[in-house]
Amino acid sequence: MASTAPTSSSTRVLSGIQPTSMSQHIGNYLGATKQWVTMQHDHDVFFFLADLHAITADPPEPAVLRQRSHQAVAQLLAAGVDPEHSAIFLQSHVPGHTQLSWVLECLTAYGEAGRMTQFKDKSARGERVSVGLLTYPILQAADILIYQAHQVPVGEDQRQHIELTRDLAQRFNTRYGDTFVVPDAFIPKASAKILDLQDPTAKMSKSLPDAGTLNLLDDPKVLTKKIKRAVTDDGTEVRFDPVAKPGVSNLLVILAAVTGSTPDAAAAQFDGQGYGALKMAVADAVVAFAEPFAARVHEAMSDPGELDLILARGAERARPIAEATVNDVYDRVGFVPPLARPR
Repeated sequence: MASTAPTSSSTRVLSGIQPTSMSQHIGNYLGATKQWVTMQHDHDVFFFLADLHAITADPPEPAVLRQRSHQAVAQLLAAGVDPEHSAIFLQSHVPGHTQLSWVLECLTAYGEAGRMTQFKDKSARGERVSVGLLTYPILQAADILIYQAHQVPVGEDQRQHIELTRDLAQRFNTRYGDTFVVPDAFIPKASAKILDLQDPTAKMSKSLPDAGTLNLLDDPKVLTKKIKRAVTDDGTEVRFDPVAKPGVSNLLVILAAVTGSTPDAAAAQFDGQGYGALKMAVADAVVAFAEPFAARVHEAMSDPGELDLILARGAERARPIAEATVNDVYDRVGFVPPLARPR
């Protein structure tokens, strides 16, 4: 059957983000969305909202999930993702994701799935875990392989999932013949790693208490309050030293990221000044960045019909590629194709 892989002149990039909250935090933007904006003009790009993944643990109310999905699209547009260059779509709008996931699940050992970080950690803590949480890394592998993507922009913490994806692609190719592009993780070295304001040893995350997270749609007063209450370190010298001064260094990373500077250059501005001056500068810079972003989001949200149209167009672009891959996989596995009934 014909390959669905892109030509060598066009590197295909696939990435997704879960609509699990109403707002991206600044770490999401700097670590993921900003990279999407950069890559969209030079690659064949597919960016999806992982609404199927959003129900693996503590599923939100239906109306909430729908609102979060629209809000996620609006934030991508506000960040500069251009639907004329990028396919933006909902995972649930392309049935091939779950169709391919089942085949890959049947190639995955139970112990292999059980070693994946989220399932292992939550199980060890005695938390309620669903079968979906166990198998979601396999669905994630299907999300990637179905588009024959060469590269997947991810954070360092997602490397384990890319390795599983590569293993499953190679396993299928070995058993059934060359079918999948074996993708590489694309981890931008220059992307800023933003840490929690209250625990600068942990990555900023939606799963941590809100006091340490800078949500881009927070009110400016809330952003300022969170930054002023950020944990700092012993002494008063402002310098970039992630080991000795993790709290101060995190603030410098944030300041540098939103002003287009470097942490060391940002630190030099506060020679002879204390942490108060640093926090105020960070707050001013973050608010100056977040306010216009929020305004663009609210403008996009005022026209939900346009958001749905963008999602429909993205799915229309994604669906034929996904269907071709599933048809190829089903044929290689040995499923009998359905016979089209004459009209």
